[in-house]
Amino acid sequence: MVALSFALLVGTAIVTCLFMAWVLGANSNSPPFAPAIGANAISTMQAAFVIGLLAAAGALMQGGSISETIGADLIDGVTITPLAATAGLLTAATFMAVGIYTRYPIPAAFATTGAMVGVGLSLGGDPAMATYQRLGTFWILVPFMSGGLAYATAVTLRRDDIPESVGVPLLAGIVGAIVANVRLGVVPDPVADQGTLARFLASQFGGGPTLVADISLGVVLVTLVAGGLAFYWVRRRVLVSVEDGIRSFLLVLGGIVAFSSGGSQVGLATGPLEHLFRVELGLPAIALLALGAVGILAGAWMASPRLLQATSREYAQLGVRRSIAALVPGFIIAQLAIALGIPISLNNIILSGVIGGGLAAGSAGVSRRKIAFTVSFWLFTLGSSIAVGYGFYQLLALALGG
Repeated sequence: MVALSFALLVGTAIVTCLFMAWVLGANSNSPPFAPAIGANAISTMQAAFVIGLLAAAGALMQGGSISETIGADLIDGVTITPLAATAGLLTAATFMAVGIYTRYPIPAAFATTGAMVGVGLSLGGDPAMATYQRLGTFWILVPFMSGGLAYATAVTLRRDDIPESVGVPLLAGIVGAIVANVRLGVVPDPVADQGTLARFLASQFGGGPTLVADISLGVVLVTLVAGGLAFYWVRRRVLVSVEDGIRSFLLVLGGIVAFSSGGSQVGLATGPLEHLFRVELGLPAIALLALGAVGILAGAWMASPRLLQATSREYAQLGVRRSIAALVPGFIIAQLAIALGIPISLNNIILSGVIGGGLAAGSAGVSRRKIAFTVSFWLFTLGSSIAVGYGFYQLLALALGG
């Protein structure tokens, strides 16, 4: 009887995880390709198909750090049980569903973090204050980092003394250099769980002398080559046709951001099941990430086209250059968050980027009232999800006899 009850709890937790991943796939991965759709660089259905594949790949290759934070670092002194994981995921998914239905901006990272803190406290755990300080600092800095990077990017693209045959390829070169140093689970590394292409390729030629910390000359050279190749490819296309070249860069940039989105979002669905999969079931981490990747893939393919159509109209009004200015910081900050294991909401980053890019044109394009309402709702989501998660777990535990 006990074994049957445990199996039912595990099954329910897995189904809830899949549902949460489905919601994330349907709603959190649309911004990266919306500008490309608005610029007629790709159709809506093609974008939904590519988003699903790229986000699922990102989930498999980069989702581990966020998953560990959600599953183990938010509460001290207790482990997340299958019942607690189910309560937390249902709470977060409900918040997301309400946001979808009412069209209010509910960030998945805040809803999930708050829900898991709530169920952890309900289990009798202690607040992980060091983790909260780290998350809070990063979340506070996100609007300034994203807005500032977007502003600088938009100013660069608008300068008369910097031709677009230089400015746009320069941005592509920066993105290419960063891509070479993105940590991926499929790249072997002797000292880390995830390696980078730059470090791996450099090691094939001996690496060279160490310059700073653990960065070798070989890593620097590979990074420069990657950036140079990206610069050359985009510049060649821009010289043939400025608009087509910019749209091509926008399309590739959207794909990179979609990949990053999968890596940063999947942990919100899989994190609550970390202890269950790794300890109680003895399964490898990749099995849990694969579960989340399947849910994200299904959500992107089944439900994202409608949201893509809606958001693409908004990005079409922004224009391709301002869209690039919003997506570049989205990619950089998403990768930084993944490296630090900090759950984020890509929509929050993109919104800040849109505002920063708009300031470069003399108007943010978003009213102060709307900004204040959005920030207030984010804080309300975080606080209320803690309370709901706490109470919901208590109800489930009482109904199931503990």
